[in-house]
Amino acid sequence: MATTWQPPLPEMPSSPPARAWARIAPPRGYETQWRRLAEAALELDLGPDELAEGGLEAVASARDWKPATVTLYSKVARYGGLALDLPRTPEPDPAQLDLRPLTEVRGERLEHLRAVAWCALALSWPATVSQFRDLRREQVTVGRGQHLHVETEDGRWSVGGAWRPWHAWEAARAQYPGIADSPWVLPALRRGPGVNSRVGGQLSTQALQVTFAKHAVRTGAELTGSASAGRRAAAEALSAAYQTLSYDSYRRLALAGGTEPVADRGAVRALRRVKRESTPG
Repeated sequence: MATTWQPPLPEMPSSPPARAWARIAPPRGYETQWRRLAEAALELDLGPDELAEGGLEAVASARDWKPATVTLYSKVARYGGLALDLPRTPEPDPAQLDLRPLTEVRGERLEHLRAVAWCALALSWPATVSQFRDLRREQVTVGRGQHLHVETEDGRWSVGGAWRPWHAWEAARAQYPGIADSPWVLPALRRGPGVNSRVGGQLSTQALQVTFAKHAVRTGAELTGSASAGRRAAAEALSAAYQTLSYDSYRRLALAGGTEPVADRGAVRALRRVKRESTPG
């Protein structure tokens, strides 16, 4: 049977950028940052596919984004499914930052209380994410004078200033059997995509990094929203710094503030930074 020639099918035109962005669900907890990323891309008439192919360089240049901001939006894009290269997380800037708001109880949400307890412990016991991931409740005990004690195979530490957040977190989790019986200090609060994921299970290091980033962003927003007129500028500056704060940077800032190192990672870099800041120009 003879066949007639068929012209090639035309290439399917790409969706208009705005419609393409609207079809993608923003990553949970990063809805605001996703919207800002989409707005910045649309200013250059870029859809998500074009952004993933060309990277953030053009958008960052048009918006005059700093390296820390580029890192933040690269992470947000990847959380949303865009295959962007992830730049190296820059050093925390400034070298000193008020970290106390991240350790203050501001509500009763389990996710908030878990993050606050973590930050309060880390301010005096700046362990790595992996160490916190493996930390069991039996290793944290309440001592005299509202001090906590953390004991691992590497030693025993007295932690001040974390008793109230720790008590609030422990009291809240006791109401939910799934996490009340969990042996982990920082357990999963919901099932994840993994086959072995379960409520009360051990979180991955990536999940903990995301948890910290969300806590920092939300704390910054709450500080800005509740600041008086006279404190608004300071609150906005602190909120802007929290937007790109990672747990690794939080830990290095705690170490740079004079907290005794728990692990080698980051300690040398933090000490170098302290020396650099204290050396006369």
